[in-house]
Amino acid sequence: MTPYHRGELIAQRRAGLLDEAVHVAAMINTKIPYFARTFLAEQPMLVIGGADHRGDVWATLLTGEPGFITVTGPSTFEVAATPAPGDPLHDVPAQVGLIAIEPGTRRRVRMNGTAHPAADGLRIDLAQIYANCPRYIQKRSPVRVPTTPATPREGDQLTAEEMGFISTTDTFFVATADLDGNADASHRGGNPGFLRALSPTHLRWPDYDGNSMFNTFGNLEVNPRAGLLLPDWTTGTLLHLTGRAVVDWNPGHAATVPGAQRLVDFTVDRVIRIDNASPLRWTAPELSRFNPPSH
Repeated sequence: MTPYHRGELIAQRRAGLLDEAVHVAAMINTKIPYFARTFLAEQPMLVIGGADHRGDVWATLLTGEPGFITVTGPSTFEVAATPAPGDPLHDVPAQVGLIAIEPGTRRRVRMNGTAHPAADGLRIDLAQIYANCPRYIQKRSPVRVPTTPATPREGDQLTAEEMGFISTTDTFFVATADLDGNADASHRGGNPGFLRALSPTHLRWPDYDGNSMFNTFGNLEVNPRAGLLLPDWTTGTLLHLTGRAVVDWNPGHAATVPGAQRLVDFTVDRVIRIDNASPLRWTAPELSRFNPPSH
């Protein structure tokens, strides 16, 4: 028995890391470990990803005072928040991928499962939960401020301002889903410049050495739709992108980018930017010592 689906196994074999993936599968739990119960209760934000009614995949951010995530059962927790009107995941999909991440301590917990409406927000019935390593997480701490989200800007390509912002980002999140809609949300980090906007509809980033599970790439093997979330840590703006991602497995191409094992090309289909979407403002980052040099 394996916790991996067909696409993940294909990606693990292509990378030559199937044995490593089998080894780290022991990390995957179906019940919430004690450390995760405490960790979730302390978090002021939660990244969530999934497919909308059209099949487009998006990622977004839920926030609240610490305690807004409450473990209610061995494999169940509740979130006292939902995506706001105008957010691309306002109508929360049934199948979701989630990341609870604490940049200040470089800890993160990755989860996926089924979302249900609850009295104060959402109830999540988990299928999988496991911790990820701290590599590529930039250290920063939050302050909560009152904020009113702006009217979303929607389009089919990035503006020059948004392309400039992308060139300075050190962190983003990527959501993917398999053909059955089972969703995953993943963190990507690096030095500013590691994510490149090659045109208003074309992004590229390096894939660095990771946990060998290939959850994101496994989904992309069977379903190229993907969603990116780029938070502006200083203003609370959230930049949501949906489109299609293709993994470039050519080692010669990866060799041109420091630290890259592979490259990923993302084609933008739709853009939603919501200024002041998040009430969290974060300190200047302490970049991870694991980040390879950017271009």
